[in-house]
Amino acid sequence: MMIEFKSNYSFNILIRLIVVSSLVAVLILYNMDYIENVYLKNQLTNTGFFINGFIIGLFLLGMAKLVLALFYYWREERSVGKFIINLHREVHNPVESISEKSLIYHRYSAMHNIYQKRAAINQNALAATMVASESTRLSLPKFVSNILILTGVFGTIISLSIALLGASSLMENNGLDGMGQVIHGMSTALSTTTTAIVCYLFFGYFYLKLTDVQTNLFSAIEQISTQYLMPRFSHQSEDMIHQLTELINLLRDTVSNMQLSQKQYLNIASNVNKITSQYDERIHSMSGDITEIKELLRQGFRLPDTKPESLDNL
Repeated sequence: MMIEFKSNYSFNILIRLIVVSSLVAVLILYNMDYIENVYLKNQLTNTGFFINGFIIGLFLLGMAKLVLALFYYWREERSVGKFIINLHREVHNPVESISEKSLIYHRYSAMHNIYQKRAAINQNALAATMVASESTRLSLPKFVSNILILTGVFGTIISLSIALLGASSLMENNGLDGMGQVIHGMSTALSTTTTAIVCYLFFGYFYLKLTDVQTNLFSAIEQISTQYLMPRFSHQSEDMIHQLTELINLLRDTVSNMQLSQKQYLNIASNVNKITSQYDERIHSMSGDITEIKELLRQGFRLPDTKPESLDNL
């Protein structure tokens, strides 16, 4: 039975990440004048710099962790691929040439240790333990994915507060400073919201792909455990009953073959008896013919009548 597993799935996601990042960089460079006008020029306060900088910094931190996780799962996929190759080659120790830090090595070692201790293997518990330990690896990307869009909302609220202050100043003093502050607050609100949405869309897509990579790896490990490792390291009563059933079926087939052989032997013995009876009849008929020939010879040569002594012994 084949194992459904994409051995280079995480590597393909990394290539896709590089391509999309390059396209985004080209778009940013192409619209650099617009970005400078929105984000850099005519800023009355540093609020936009701080909020947008925080959003981009959080985004870059999450992307760095995401890329490291993709490289990590790429190594894990290569280890699983080597393990599958060793299984198909029927290598005695399928974890040879595989890193001891890999998940498949830990799974094989755990099942082997439980097998040596003559205990029942609970695959569900092993799978739950693996998922729980690996979930911490995605805690930071998950946090960034959940909080990133809220930073845009936070920036919008602060910017609108600045705009309201400017509106209040405008109403009190009827000056241009208040109008500029209102426009600055609205501009900052739009810029922070745009930054958060763009970062969230980019990061959210690749975060979902990272979870797909994790699912692909975990599925392969569970398939290997079910199809190859459990039959090798299983002590469950169901397996013993299944083996006993196979043994009984083999014994039943053996008995059937023995009965068939016995019938064949009986048929052969019957044929031998028939041949022996036919042989005896022919011997008796030949004995009578010989007696008759001897009598004719005696009469022809006018020999004395003597009773044959050896005819009864023929």
